[in-house]
Amino acid sequence: MTGIFRAALALVFAMTFWQGIVWATDVPHFILPGPARVGAALLDNAALLIRQAGFTLSNLAMGLTTGIGLGILSALNLALSPAARLLLRPLMVFAQAVPVFALAPIITLWLGYGAPSKIVMVALITYFPVTSAFFDGLMRLPSALDDLCHQMQARPLERLILVQLPHALPALGSGLRLAAVQAPFAVIIAEWVGASRGLGHLILLSNGRGQTDLMFAALIVLAAISLCLFATTDWFARHWDRGR
Repeated sequence: MTGIFRAALALVFAMTFWQGIVWATDVPHFILPGPARVGAALLDNAALLIRQAGFTLSNLAMGLTTGIGLGILSALNLALSPAARLLLRPLMVFAQAVPVFALAPIITLWLGYGAPSKIVMVALITYFPVTSAFFDGLMRLPSALDDLCHQMQARPLERLILVQLPHALPALGSGLRLAAVQAPFAVIIAEWVGASRGLGHLILLSNGRGQTDLMFAALIVLAAISLCLFATTDWFARHWDRGR
């Protein structure tokens, strides 16, 4: 209840501050609409916002699932294979040196304006944080556990499953939190580059038509999705830590 009360208090403060800026500056509503006007746009366009949010959320979920799955498998493979660490890890670091957002037009050109290009963008953005954080957790084994594995003559796979994997779950949780934060940005960038549906498309369309209240309404829906995604990921990560 304390968390809910703090969130409600922060929301009231933000709305009051927002409305205060509108009153103090007397800015035109097509530049900065007030909370009441945005709230009315949310209600009046609820069906439209739900449809567009459904497309964005679907791409977000599939891309995030793909990126997390590939990231976990890659980290496990890197932890098991010295050859993979020697050959693949430098390639992963080099790939992340190239801004993924700059690849969005190329990905859209190759995969089109539909869902596949959005899913690939989200997967690319979320893959590296999960892989990097989980791999670091797998390899940073305390010396006492490392010595125990040597004394027990544990095989690499046994060592990975019985010792490294449980110890690395908090690190995986940190990677999932980073992925949850970055994934909404990836899907919106992909929709800005090329899409006929989704919240990103609706934001661009509303901006071009001067419907600033609808644009802010779409941003609020996107922010709500992002907060729910992060809260869910954080809940799972904290329960993993408690279960260790």
